[in-house]
Amino acid sequence: MDEERALYIVRAGEAGAIERVLRDYSDKHRATFKFESTDEDKRKKLCEGIFKVLVKDIPTTCQVSCLEVLRILSRDKKVLVPVTTKENMQILLRLAKLNESDDSLEKVSEFPVIVESLKCLCNIVFNSQMAQQLSLELNLAAKLCNLLRKCKDRKFISDIKCFDLRLLFLLSLLHTDIRSQLRYELQGLALLTQILESAFSIKWTDEYESAIDRNGPPLSPQETDCAIEALKALFNVTVDSWKAHKESDSHQFRVMAAVLRHCLLIVGPTEDKTEELHSNAVNLLSNVPVSCLDVLICPLTHEETAQEATTLDELPNDKTAEKETVLKNNTMVYNGMNMEAIHVLLNFMEKRIDKGSSYREGLTPVLSLLTECSRAHRNIRKFLKDQVLPPLRDVTNRPEVGSTVRNKLVRLMTHVDLGVKQIAAEFLFVLCKERVDSLLKYTGYGNAAGLLAARGLLAGGRGDNWYSEDEDTDTEEYKNAKPKEELLKPMGLKPDGTITPLEEALNQYSVIEETSSDTD
Repeated sequence: MDEERALYIVRAGEAGAIERVLRDYSDKHRATFKFESTDEDKRKKLCEGIFKVLVKDIPTTCQVSCLEVLRILSRDKKVLVPVTTKENMQILLRLAKLNESDDSLEKVSEFPVIVESLKCLCNIVFNSQMAQQLSLELNLAAKLCNLLRKCKDRKFISDIKCFDLRLLFLLSLLHTDIRSQLRYELQGLALLTQILESAFSIKWTDEYESAIDRNGPPLSPQETDCAIEALKALFNVTVDSWKAHKESDSHQFRVMAAVLRHCLLIVGPTEDKTEELHSNAVNLLSNVPVSCLDVLICPLTHEETAQEATTLDELPNDKTAEKETVLKNNTMVYNGMNMEAIHVLLNFMEKRIDKGSSYREGLTPVLSLLTECSRAHRNIRKFLKDQVLPPLRDVTNRPEVGSTVRNKLVRLMTHVDLGVKQIAAEFLFVLCKERVDSLLKYTGYGNAAGLLAARGLLAGGRGDNWYSEDEDTDTEEYKNAKPKEELLKPMGLKPDGTITPLEEALNQYSVIEETSSDTD
């Protein structure tokens, strides 16, 4: 009945009446996402009628009402089939200022029309394969980038930027060809990184270092949403970058990584928004070539170095191990390097573990990121080792028992999800410089058995990667308890069926095999 009344007015009424009836329809169906199939034909005709109204010279307020109803109706995929035409798409492109390359965004009164048009395009492109094909034909990605350049340094048009970025994300998600176009032809990597710089109001103090105002206000809700959409679009653009990238791209990736470092050190308007922001930053960092992640840490300034020296002098001499990592003026410092961003990633990882669910989607990206950072960058590995696997003092409880980060990660080593337990074990193995004896010291043989079996290291040894030699970190407590660990050895069956240490069992089978090969 609502559609029938609205359709009658849209077909025969004047602009004021159309605006009123469509505003009423919009208010009533704002939260409607499922529609009755019996009224499907009426909704299709209402969509067609609205497009006919939008080509007329009508007031801005009437345009907004038409677009609001069109956005609601475009949630129904079946309704979109007859109305998704090139002509109708071009109407929306014109209203969204996507067809006017030289037109600046000066008329504030037009902003609501632009925003609603972009919202409609988001729904239509997402729900209609025909619209997706038309987007390629109309070169929509290039038009969206052009609109973004107009918005780049404007502070009061966040909604336009946000839905432009959302539509760009959808296009790059649905079409792999558009990812390549964005990356190379449209210089999307630089453009989207600049959008993030603008959202975060970054002030550069060095080539890859930004000033962090720790007493500043949180990011506004609008800029947070813009940043999240930009991060998602950048993820699609760079999704294969970790596999191969040109050397000439390294600078741009380092700039992006530096922007993401800044992102990790700021907060959004709420705790949930901060987590969403940081989660998308983690996902994008996973696409950055690992050689470019060195900018996540940076040397201290002269002033910070002096403060660190003061802090180290204040620590008692018997806290030698703890002297490596100090906290001064809310700055996490290790070996003369600012480790704030890595510390944020570590805390983010622990929060995801504590959630206890959705480990594959929520936890594995940050664990993989920390693993690769540790493997490629010595200072990051040593800092994380210091935080996750500090000198072992509790030698009475099993490694998986307790509330430390180590205990939580060890418990994940026997998780039912193969991917989760593999990456948790790999992370700890890398922190141990892929040395079996070191891994067993911190995790126990039973917890590590899966990784060691997969690597062919059940009898001991170390992995394939090379790591620098560090000083011995065994505590007196561990040294005293170490002889008792002889009770925990990999075991095997001798030919006579009795249990013996694995190495001895393998030797006996080797002797039998050699004897058999010499027998006629």
